[in-house]
Amino acid sequence: MARELTPGWQRAVAALRSHLADERGLSAHTVAAYDRDARQLAGFCAGFAIVEPAEVTPLVLRRFLAELGRRGYARGSLARKAAAVRALFGLLDARGLIDGDPAAGLATSRAGRSLPRVLRPDEVERMLVAPDDSPTGLRDRALLEFLYASGARVSELVALDDDAVDLATGSARLFGKGDKERLVPLGAPVRAAVARWLGEGRPALVDGSTTVVFCGGGGQRLDPRTVRRIVERYAAAAGLPRVTPHTLRHSYATHLLEGGADLRSVQELLGHAALATTQIYTHVSREQLRSAYEHAHPRA
Repeated sequence: MARELTPGWQRAVAALRSHLADERGLSAHTVAAYDRDARQLAGFCAGFAIVEPAEVTPLVLRRFLAELGRRGYARGSLARKAAAVRALFGLLDARGLIDGDPAAGLATSRAGRSLPRVLRPDEVERMLVAPDDSPTGLRDRALLEFLYASGARVSELVALDDDAVDLATGSARLFGKGDKERLVPLGAPVRAAVARWLGEGRPALVDGSTTVVFCGGGGQRLDPRTVRRIVERYAAAAGLPRVTPHTLRHSYATHLLEGGADLRSVQELLGHAALATTQIYTHVSREQLRSAYEHAHPRA
């Protein structure tokens, strides 16, 4: 059972949560992750009778991260937890709530970046044709088409309402991290799939009216876990190993670059704040080119 936070830690964690959400405009997912990390640190400190953030020393923070490493946390998770610790104590120090920042000298734990898995176009096509023509099948086909055609995150997809999708012009408004809006183009196949779902599937599935684009039988929004299960189901039906909605986003970005799109355009389409985040997709393309060369060239 998780320990209840002391008043000092409660105030610190609440301040961090408010700062990240209201002042920095980070996504609810990121805010929740940092909140969990700060609470985990507080629980660790409780084991050493440290009941106030002001009592934390650099040695305590290093021991905290070392303990997580011994417990088998992935490098990416450790990097985020270190970032959460720095954010927490940087905020407390800036507000004069502690005397010096114990995380100021904390080494940056760099996450090892692995190349995202990318589907081939023919594999994507096998998934897209897997749903049947039932109302839920029409919804699922439109959902899969939309994920691949727009590069949308799951959170962006489930938030869609009718007024955010313009099938006449072939565009959709997505609201990404920090509630930042971007406009993405929609090609003919996804427009046709969404139009059929909204015109035939949704009225047959939903008893009543709703403005939610991707909904369940009661007209309510699908939750992200349901979307992930839908994607996994049709990947299995297509004979593919584990595929997630983010796999379709990775594939979207990589196929754009391989088709000649410039990196800046792909950055805008994905809603990445930094170009460096998008550059991983250039590595994916190079890896695929190298694989093709090594398998096909007689002198590779």
